[in-house]
Amino acid sequence: MVEKNTKNVKVVTENRKAYHDFFIEETYEAGIVLTGTEVKSLRAGKANLKDSYAQVQNGEMFLYNMHISPYEQGNRYNVDPVRPRKLLLHKKEIISLMGKVMQQGLTLIPLKVYFQRGRAKVALALARGKKLYDKRAAMAERDARREMERAARGKE
Repeated sequence: MVEKNTKNVKVVTENRKAYHDFFIEETYEAGIVLTGTEVKSLRAGKANLKDSYAQVQNGEMFLYNMHISPYEQGNRYNVDPVRPRKLLLHKKEIISLMGKVMQQGLTLIPLKVYFQRGRAKVALALARGKKLYDKRAAMAERDARREMERAARGKE
């Protein structure tokens, strides 16, 4: 599970759309295998989690469709911006996640990429997709809460 320790954490990018499109069931913290130029590009904040997902292959976890822009001074050391990247999790966690994804029809999506004590980490979520009516209900609930807050502020 992801710890709530926010000391020495620098968030690079967040997947805000994930909260709109999915019900988040559990979150996990995973390390990510990167090259040197990818790390420099991440430190500059040049990453995008849109449409990215994680999947188990041959007993290893990989992150797909995460875009890390090429580093400007990287020249020949730059790699493909959307290449699959290996995630570092304990074997038991990988087996557990694989079982949940297969049996319960859940999806693994990254919520955010951040640096913690100098190491790149990914917050992975075990999520269930929302239907259109779920999204509409969530929007209506958010609007109602906003109206109540406005009314409460107006009376003070």
